[in-house]
Parts: sequence; structure tokens; C-alpha cells
Amino acid sequence: MEKAKVYFTRELTPEKVVEMYKLLNIELKGNVATKVHSGEEGNQNYLKPEFWKPIVEYVHGTIVECNTAYPGERNSTEKHLKTIEKHGWNKYFKVDLLDEEDDDFKLEIPNGKHLKEDLLGKNIVNYDSMLVLSHFKGHPMGGYGGALKQLSIGCASSRGKSLIHSAGTNTDQTTLWQNLPPQDDFLESMAEAASAVVNYFKGNIAFINIMANMSVDCDCVAHAEDPCLKDIGILASLDPVAIDRACIDLVMKSDDPGKEHFLERVQSRNGEHTIDVAEELGIGTKDYELIEV
Repeated sequence: MEKAKVYFTRELTPEKVVEMYKLLNIELKGNVATKVHSGEEGNQNYLKPEFWKPIVEYVHGTIVECNTAYPGERNSTEKHLKTIEKHGWNKYFKVDLLDEEDDDFKLEIPNGKHLKEDLLGKNIVNYDSMLVLSHFKGHPMGGYGGALKQLSIGCASSRGKSLIHSAGTNTDQTTLWQNLPPQDDFLESMAEAASAVVNYFKGNIAFINIMANMSVDCDCVAHAEDPCLKDIGILASLDPVAIDRACIDLVMKSDDPGKEHFLERVQSRNGEHTIDVAEELGIGTKDYELIEV
């Protein structure tokens, strides 16, 4: 496999996101699902709708989200829709809660070690392509959150999230947290679920990672730690493995002393294992060319 191209800029503006997307030289077809993190109620670090507005408008996208599998303000359709409105998403965009009607769309994972299927909100069938807009940051369980996390946990329905977290053994969020699997089984399940979404869109998919507001906690954490790293920039790629690997590498090369705290979160959860397994599953490569613009 030839090196993946990952475009990188240190300029962090909404307009620059559009410029970075254009460098990918891809025209996303038909109805474009633009996957974001809508932000848990109380979280201060998630990227606000105003930041994403130019790129979503440029691709004529629809914001898509799914319900969560943990207690909070987004684990039911009623609560999630209220949070989406409170956070201002439908002020600017058409928003589609993919599992709003509590019904799943199943994607088979023929080569899955833990998952034989990925459960997405059924509304995913209304889209021809996807733009994955990721806020790169830490994560309490996955170590870090980037493109692969958005593809896997992010695109899964509430039952699908439970299936990933349990490594294929449980779809019930009410009992999920009582008996979690070994950490690597969870990380491998994330990679398997990510592969299902990438294969579903068959080349009609692109990725943008924003390295800003980088806390060790995910945007799903209501009372997250404040960012521990200075902002780094914007990355864009057609390869979800390469873009996440490049983000981790940029943190490692940073001269910000806060990187040690961030990397402790990633490495204590073995977060890079997800990247390795996703490469093994054939949805991308860790061998990339970073093209700074």
C-alpha cells in the first residue's frame, strides 16, 4: 500500500477547514452525512456548531449523531434532541439523529474477531457519502478519540455502542457497565466497527481532525478536564488510520509539557492498538506523508 496523504495546517479557523477539505480532491456524492460530536451537557471542550458551519455548508451536509450508551443527557432520543437544540446545532443545520426511532441498521463484519455485525442508526441508509469531522482529544476508555472513534462508537446506535464496549456480548446499556471485557477486546471491537462503516461508504468518505481544546477527556464527559495541550492544527485525509496516527505523532513531537499528561491517557489505555488493528483490517495505513500547508 502506498503512503497515505495527510494534509496539515497550523491555522485553526473555520474557513481553513474548507481549504483543507478541498485539498483532498474528492467530491462527496449525493446526500452527505456530516458526523460530529454534539457534546455532552456540561462539557466545555467540544467544537461548537459555529466552527463547523462553513464546511457543513460547503458540502451541503446534514449533521448526523446517535444516542449514547452511558447515563447522561444524550442516552435517549428525547434528551439528546434537547441537548442538540441547547447546543445550537439545529440553529444552523439540518440534524438527523440516526437512531431517533430506536431501530438499527446492521452491517456485517465478516472478518471480525469480536463483532460479527455493527449496529448503526437506521437513518444511515439515507446517505450516499460521509464527512467525518472529529475533535481529536483524549478518551476515558479508548485513550484517545479521533476519526476511528467517530466511525465506530460515534456512528453506532445506542445498542451498537453497547455491542462495541462489550466486545460483542451485550446490546443493553442498562447492564453494559457491570461486566466489561478486557481492554484490548474493546479496542479491537472499535476498529472492527470502524471498518464496517468505511467499507459501507466504499470510497465516498473523507476525514478531518481538529487538534484544539485537547483535554484528556472526551466530549462525552460532562465535567471534563480542561485542555492540557496547546492547539496544534487541522488535519485532512482520505485515510482514517493515517490521520489518527499522524495526530498521535504530532502530540509526541510537541514541545508542550502538557503532552506527557495527554500521552499518559493514551498509552495507559493502550489507545494506539485501535490504530494498529484498523490497519490490519485493511481500512488504511500507518505509513503516511504529512503535507504541511
